[in-house]
Amino acid sequence: MKLKICGMKYPENILEVGALLPDYMGFIFWEKSARYFDGIIPDLPKSIKKVGVFVNESSSLILEKVEKYNLQAIQLHGHESVEFCLDLKNEIKNLKQVQIEIIKVFSVADDFDFEVLKPFETVCDYFLFDTKGKLPGGNGTTFDWKVLEKYPSNKPFFLSGGIGIAEMGAVNEISKTNLPLYAIDVNSKFEIEPGLKNIQLCKDALQCVSTVIKK
Repeated sequence: MKLKICGMKYPENILEVGALLPDYMGFIFWEKSARYFDGIIPDLPKSIKKVGVFVNESSSLILEKVEKYNLQAIQLHGHESVEFCLDLKNEIKNLKQVQIEIIKVFSVADDFDFEVLKPFETVCDYFLFDTKGKLPGGNGTTFDWKVLEKYPSNKPFFLSGGIGIAEMGAVNEISKTNLPLYAIDVNSKFEIEPGLKNIQLCKDALQCVSTVIKK
């Protein structure tokens, strides 16, 4: 199982987190976010995939950020359509980068209809399930993970939404099932303030993920 640490903002903190070697680091390009990123990403180990997080953004701006920051993944956190994802996927093929992953986010509540996922199966690499709330993301709460028992797909997914150290035991239980849980996405519960990550908590998160992998 992989770990994505999202909502990075400050260069020195980015380097400190990068030294821990998480699998993914997320940078939010939604201006209304308290973690909005418009700075410089320092050089990071090549094993870390840089993810750009976008909300209902134009494909031209997304591709601009991909090239400017050498992103390896795009996270679509808005109401992007299947057609938009397909067009973006085709446009990505024209870029010089070898491979750029597309992660499509879905906000989940108790009544979530998994049928909405089917049309997206072929236009993204991963799904990401976050808690449905007032904001597109960063609501800091978990949804009822029992809903995932209805997951009808083999598409690997990221699990997000209010995950902290206290939730790692429940994550471990999910990892024991047949669900294709690919990664967990952590953010607000590992922060000193928005965008500034607590390094010790991030170390603890990596240790927890490592323990899950060994099991």
